[in-house]
Amino acid sequence: MKVCPLNFWLLPLVLVLLACEPVKQDHAHSGRAVARGTPVKPGRVVDFPADHGIHSQQGIEWWYLTANLTSNSGDTFGVQWTLFRTLLPGSVESKWWDDNLYFAHFALQHEQTHMAFERFARAGQAKVSSTPFEAVLDDWQLRSLGGDFLPLQLTAKETNYAVSLTLDNSPVTLHGDNGYSQKTQSGHASFYFSYPFLRVTGSLTFAGKDYTVSGHAWYDREWSASLLDTDQVGWDWFSLVDEELKNGLMLFCIRDKNDNYENCAGSLIDAEGVAVSLQHQDISLTVQQTISLGNKTYPRKWRVDLPNREPTIIETITHDSRNQLSISYWEGRIQSTGGFAGKGYGEVTGN
Repeated sequence: MKVCPLNFWLLPLVLVLLACEPVKQDHAHSGRAVARGTPVKPGRVVDFPADHGIHSQQGIEWWYLTANLTSNSGDTFGVQWTLFRTLLPGSVESKWWDDNLYFAHFALQHEQTHMAFERFARAGQAKVSSTPFEAVLDDWQLRSLGGDFLPLQLTAKETNYAVSLTLDNSPVTLHGDNGYSQKTQSGHASFYFSYPFLRVTGSLTFAGKDYTVSGHAWYDREWSASLLDTDQVGWDWFSLVDEELKNGLMLFCIRDKNDNYENCAGSLIDAEGVAVSLQHQDISLTVQQTISLGNKTYPRKWRVDLPNREPTIIETITHDSRNQLSISYWEGRIQSTGGFAGKGYGEVTGN
């Protein structure tokens, strides 16, 4: 194993993962595959409020929020905010280091403009607690406004870009088998729950201009030993809700090193938050159009075939939604028509 310097939390995450972990050379293409931790097991019961907090035995977890918003003037916006915790055990002894690296992403979209920002934190800069809930990295904060989990308040600010949003009124959804979400054929899994129908009000600043906004948001909570198996390179993931916020669709397909969809799963969600699980054999996902961004090709339009439904067509809204950060990935607004009509967010990693 290579030895990392004391200040390695200041390095971009991808360099930390590839330089500080014992990764075989033939798997070095995927920094997402090497986070370590205790695998989650089926049969565990999701426990509230404890599971809003940290799972210190798991190698990677995140607190994730996306929103589609409209201003009083009719302008439309997308918001993404995510706090990540990854376990990086080592021999460093310091009051500033507790074997965990925290980092956060904040992104805003308006028309065809996408802005993304990133922060890293060591022990003391970032904080997560379950009761009352808060996920904080400096002044980027997602927290409960009272003793219950909802309502939530999101605040984040960078020069000329900011959000202050209140989020409320959504049931909770457990994905997979009561929250146990299998990701690969080999059995890799996470625990995964969502608040899919959050109603949003608040204010937003984009390029120095202030807006009053409202709309809907989707909150995801997930933890696992690691993101992927070592022979997988990424995923396509989608969350969609209909106009009345009474039905939701989540689905993801893991991609292998040949860019084929290796394993898919999802949830059809009713107004009470109850999910009907979709298995790999239930989902057919095909890319219909692509777009070249930089030196890579990204999907722009997909077709989804699900049982007993007309085909669903998913299209990107802000076509260049790349978060060009320490780890580059596509994260942006989507809309769908056909078998499931709605709006939401999509994520494409590992291209």
